[in-house]
Amino acid sequence: MTSLWLSQARDILTDEFVAGAHFDEVIVGAGITGLVSAVLFARAGRRVAVLESRTVGAGTTGNTTAKISQLQGTQFSKVHSHGYQAMLQAYADGNRDAFDWLMDYTSTHGIEVERRDAVTYAGTADGAARVDREFELARSVGLDVARVAYAGLPFTTFGAVVLPNQAQFDPLDLLAALAAELRSLGGVIFEGTRVTGVRASQPARVQTYSGELTADHVILATGTPILDRGLYFAKVSAERSYAQSFELPGDALPDGMYLGVETPTRSIRTSKGLLLTGGNGHPVGREASPQARADDLTAWTKRFWPGAELTHAWSAQDYSTAHRVPFVGWLPRGRQRIFLATGYDKWGMTGGVAAALTLVADILGSGSTQWQTVLHHRVTMPRAIGRGIGENAAVAWWYAKGYTKALSRPLPAEAPAEGVGVVGRQGLKPTVESTVNGTTCALSAVCSHLGAVVTWNDAEKSWDCPAHGSRFAADGTRLEGPATRDLRPR
Repeated sequence: MTSLWLSQARDILTDEFVAGAHFDEVIVGAGITGLVSAVLFARAGRRVAVLESRTVGAGTTGNTTAKISQLQGTQFSKVHSHGYQAMLQAYADGNRDAFDWLMDYTSTHGIEVERRDAVTYAGTADGAARVDREFELARSVGLDVARVAYAGLPFTTFGAVVLPNQAQFDPLDLLAALAAELRSLGGVIFEGTRVTGVRASQPARVQTYSGELTADHVILATGTPILDRGLYFAKVSAERSYAQSFELPGDALPDGMYLGVETPTRSIRTSKGLLLTGGNGHPVGREASPQARADDLTAWTKRFWPGAELTHAWSAQDYSTAHRVPFVGWLPRGRQRIFLATGYDKWGMTGGVAAALTLVADILGSGSTQWQTVLHHRVTMPRAIGRGIGENAAVAWWYAKGYTKALSRPLPAEAPAEGVGVVGRQGLKPTVESTVNGTTCALSAVCSHLGAVVTWNDAEKSWDCPAHGSRFAADGTRLEGPATRDLRPR
């Protein structure tokens, strides 16, 4: 599954790794948070290195639907219900500053951006009240939204909130421009460099499979932190969701960027003559058939846009916090040398930029804005605490379920069919086995992060951890999540 953005060839130059080098800032992760942070540090005269375990944009940024919007479905309702008005205002102000930064950057660097209205719509009569609530909250934080009766889609809707003049783009265009600017300022980008640990010494020591680097500060911009300090793996929830692009007959493309308020979520936008739809999210590793989720999205699209022909299908992994606003700042027990940013709740285009602005202000001491100060000192409310407790109870249940399933049956004697993965035991050892592209691999079923039993993802032919969202290729290679090591071969 390759996204529309990653399927196109890019001329993004990177650098050869130099073991033992020292930098002012080492940033782990070459997505939007990592590269915006790197450019801002480099503009301030800092020596910066970006480390990426795969390639630039290979994570969430390269698999997003890439809406740049201050109206974000029902996000205001989620933030307010788990927090309070001052926190909501700070969240909205941060997204406003990030939106303005992105529009300025894309304009000055010649990056193509399409201005579109953002629309939050109700697809059912019951959803109309949620639209009303989002409209009220958007107005309360200063957004010039309108409440309309019809969303202008080829199916019945029950009202919508509209915020004009938002934006959509190809996120790899942005990453390519950021990478080029960073390197022009003396920064470096090391692809294929997986970080395995960071010591909060003076200077901080960054361990990778390629060698060690040192830095005054280390920023973890990896979706979820790859270090267990602060237990952030237990403070965020990992979700996968699906996106697809279609060619349509005639001129049936919708005009705006749409997001429904119901579950399953339905996201709609366009890109250069293609229709993009998305949604059907689920917790990582906890879905019996992710492929069925993707197939359902295809069927839904073709139902309302007859003649639609699928061109690309992909998925992305996002993280949400219990209070629905990101964690951004220094990592506990990191001696204020290690920093993190996580929990954008599927709104990383503005959330990632807001995080970068915050991290740079914190480290350079350039002064915090009002919204940054409020978010740094937010209070966790009882409902957010309850959500966190519920998520960790679910994690415990999946630990028990995984081991019970794995140890209750031996692996079949015959190899799995093509595209199939099975979970069982070899002797008393939980083991998984799959066949992909004619190659059968047997691996430890125990996630290399904290030992939960992984499950098979039939859409992406991967092993996914239902506890904290780590993912591994069919051969055991680590793909993403808090794990830093591969699954062991059997």
